Amino acid sequence: MRGSERPTIWLQFGMMTFCGVACALLLCSFVAGQEKPAALSAPTSVTVPAAIDHNRIVINADVQLPDGSTQRVHAWVDNGNPDLYLSRRLATLLGLAVTCSDNNQECSAPPPREISVGGMKIPLAGVKEVKIPLRPVNAATVLAAGMSAEINLPASVLRHYDVLVDFPGHKFSIGAPGTIHFRGPSGKVQINPQSGLIQVPSQIEKGKYNLALDLGSGVSFLSAEQFDKLASAHPDWPHMTGTVGSANLWGRDDELKWKVMRVDRAQYGPLFLANLVVIEFPDDRMSLLAKRAGIPTTGLISSNSLLNYRVGIDYAHSTVYFEFGRNFNFPDFDVIGLTLRPEDDGRFTILGVAEIEGKPAVMQGSDGVQAGDSLVAVDGIAVSGSTMGQVWAMLGGTPGQDRTLTIERGGRQFTVTAKVQHFLAELPDEKENRQKK
Repeated sequence: MRGSERPTIWLQFGMMTFCGVACALLLCSFVAGQEKPAALSAPTSVTVPAAIDHNRIVINADVQLPDGSTQRVHAWVDNGNPDLYLSRRLATLLGLAVTCSDNNQECSAPPPREISVGGMKIPLAGVKEVKIPLRPVNAATVLAAGMSAEINLPASVLRHYDVLVDFPGHKFSIGAPGTIHFRGPSGKVQINPQSGLIQVPSQIEKGKYNLALDLGSGVSFLSAEQFDKLASAHPDWPHMTGTVGSANLWGRDDELKWKVMRVDRAQYGPLFLANLVVIEFPDDRMSLLAKRAGIPTTGLISSNSLLNYRVGIDYAHSTVYFEFGRNFNFPDFDVIGLTLRPEDDGRFTILGVAEIEGKPAVMQGSDGVQAGDSLVAVDGIAVSGSTMGQVWAMLGGTPGQDRTLTIERGGRQFTVTAKVQHFLAELPDEKENRQKK
């Protein structure tokens, strides 16, 4: 998050009022010669601000360093992953005993004792090990390129608490079981007692399935079998190959081949979700999901489908709540048609150009963009060091709007004008309803 001109997501955790009152009370006690007030007990539940960055939930957390001081870091609420991760920089600050695999792609260490969210201590002693991506020194401050988080809050930790993600209010709550008041329609779910992963009974058309609840993912997925079955039965449903907007998750090379589609509607526990954007799950990822779930599963529903809700997870009673908070159509796919990869040095590489109506969405060739070019700026605002969410916010807009892209190729910079396109248009019935309104 560097650069004063670049859109920045700030997590503000003001405690000035509390500190002011506490200091005043201590001063009065000293003057009156009274005993010092007893120390405040640790909170059993807290609510803190959250940033929704590329549909991922990012909060502030504190970790204690060996010298007794604390370090504030960004934490990624990742209930769809049972593994605890932290950055290489943070592992060094904590003085962890790190061991690395033979291929030096990932390291591990005993976990830190605890982290603190909003003053509430969350023990990590139940975690066997923490995984540390072995990233270059200049990228050691984040878990992955294009993110700002240095540690995640995984399902294996969250399963011991009540959890509430308020997407409309940009808030995150965590508390001891029974301390959070949940509202909205609820449904029973299956929770793996070891991993904490959640499977929600679901129905798509006449088929009944389990779909995971993964608020750590920016987009929803369906197994290749289910995706292809629906695509064959409904060729009129909007679809595309390649990823743009929130579907452009990490910038993996295979994202250029990912199939994306809008599903008419699906029942997800007590909810009926319409116009659902899903990606065909790569086979390797699907196998890993099924193995971790421990039961048959057909994919996952993520934050992009639930941004209008307050999602409550009562792990102790295997119940999930969905309180409707607003009615807004998020234009995640009204964007410039590029697929990007965030690099370790903060740059963004253009992997490819998406097609719309059979034509490239951005001019290509010597006077346009080519695979391997670097995206330097959007409308004069530098993108280097930004998160994926910040860059896609720059590339979004109203269909038909122009964006000036500064491109770098072989050390030479030039500009290309591109239009915001409306990818994955609404299903026919949804479009008609919107026009009537």
